[in-house]
Amino acid sequence: MQKPACRRFGSPLFWPLFTLTLFGAGLLLGAADAKAAWSSLEPVLRKAEKRFGRNGPAKDRLHAWRDLLESAGRLPERERLRAVNREINRQVRFADDTVVWQRRDYWATPLETLARGAGDCEDFALAKYFTLLQLGIAPDKLRLTYARALELNQAHMVLTYQDGPDATPLVLDNLVDEILPVAQRRDLALRYAFDGQGLYSLKGDAPKRIGNTAELPVWQGLLARMEREGFAP
Repeated sequence: MQKPACRRFGSPLFWPLFTLTLFGAGLLLGAADAKAAWSSLEPVLRKAEKRFGRNGPAKDRLHAWRDLLESAGRLPERERLRAVNREINRQVRFADDTVVWQRRDYWATPLETLARGAGDCEDFALAKYFTLLQLGIAPDKLRLTYARALELNQAHMVLTYQDGPDATPLVLDNLVDEILPVAQRRDLALRYAFDGQGLYSLKGDAPKRIGNTAELPVWQGLLARMEREGFAP
């Protein structure tokens, strides 16, 4: 059965609105990239268990994530990508924000996503992004990327990894478990990406920076909650 993406392209204003909204992402990501780490996992997990339950599936998922962070750091970089992509896809099922959080659009922290065991495409991508930063992947190799899932005709977010400016980007996705070069993902049309430096249009032959960044409330809210959880930006 085909997995769902995120949102229908119901409005022709979707991408213009997305462009205007995401101009803030780079600045806030840049702030998070400086250290980008949970300094000590055990207090973080204890706090999460107190919030989500000390027993049951939520605790099991959080401890599996801790085990991943403790073991995968010794792996070669590409193996770290595979381990994180595989574990997040295994532990999290797709569900819309309205079902999981009773909100139209909510960007969950990795701890929230893993504790609930559910999230939409943005939550999958964010969980992988911050987990890979924790495992030492350089932030300039990672971009959160919005695409159009062509077969589903839906907006979709993935995480892309690029090992150098001339390397082919790889796609970490909740729709397809295998990490593939972007050229092999003919089911996706990449539109925009953002990282610690700014927002980019991906419609041409090469990424094109399309402006400086400003504040983005959804990112501020996400990072503020992550700091309360023990994340050190």
